[in-house]
Amino acid sequence: MLMNYQRTLPEAMSTGEKQAWGILSRLESEDVCKRAKVAFDRKSASYILSSFSQDIFVSPQKKEIYGSSAVSAFLLKDLAYYSRLSILWYLIGAKDIPLSGELIKPYNIAGGQIFTSGSHKLPLDKISQKYGCDPEGFLKRGKRLGGEKVGYADTSLQIFPFPRIPVTLLLWVKDDEFEAGCELLLDSTCEAHLPVDILWATIMMTLLIMLEAEQEFKPG
Repeated sequence: MLMNYQRTLPEAMSTGEKQAWGILSRLESEDVCKRAKVAFDRKSASYILSSFSQDIFVSPQKKEIYGSSAVSAFLLKDLAYYSRLSILWYLIGAKDIPLSGELIKPYNIAGGQIFTSGSHKLPLDKISQKYGCDPEGFLKRGKRLGGEKVGYADTSLQIFPFPRIPVTLLLWVKDDEFEAGCELLLDSTCEAHLPVDILWATIMMTLLIMLEAEQEFKPG
C-alpha cells in the first residue's frame, strides 16, 4: 500500500498545475524537445518524455498526461501528487546543459533544508528497511525502472525520473556490526532544471516508486 505522504505538497497544487499548463502551451515544441531531451508527436500534439524508462505523453492542448504501461499508470495515478507538476515544470524549466558528473547531497543545494525537516524529510530509512537485507531486490527494482548499477557503497544504482535529472541511490546492507543505510545523491546541475520544491517532489516520487510492491507494476 502506498505510504501516506500525499498531503506534504502545498495545497496550491491545482493552481500551480494550471499555471504550468498555461506556460507550457505557449512554448515552442522544438525548444522544449532540445532543452528537456524529449520527443514531440505532431499527430497527437504531445510531448513524449522518458520517466523511469516509461514513455509519458503530455498534451498541452488537451491538458492531459498519460502512459500505456502499468508502471506509468502507477506513476501518474498513485503518485500523481508528485508526478504531474514535476513533469510539467521539467518540460518548462529544463536546460540544454550536460551532466556535470559531480554528485551532491540534496540538502547542500540552495534551499536544501526542505529535504531534512518535518513532513518533507526524505524516506531514505524506508529504502534501507526494505532493501537492507535484499541488495539484489534493490538492483532488480532499479533495473525494472530503467536504472543502472553504479559503483558506490555496498551497492548503488542511478535512476532517471527525467532525462536530465539522474538520482543516485547508495545502499549499505545490514550486517552483524552495522545497520542498513541509504543515501541519495544528485548531479550538481539539478538546480538549473527545477526549483527546489519541484526537485523535492521528483525525489519523493523516485523513492516511493522504489518502495511500492511489485504487484502494483503488473497489469490489472
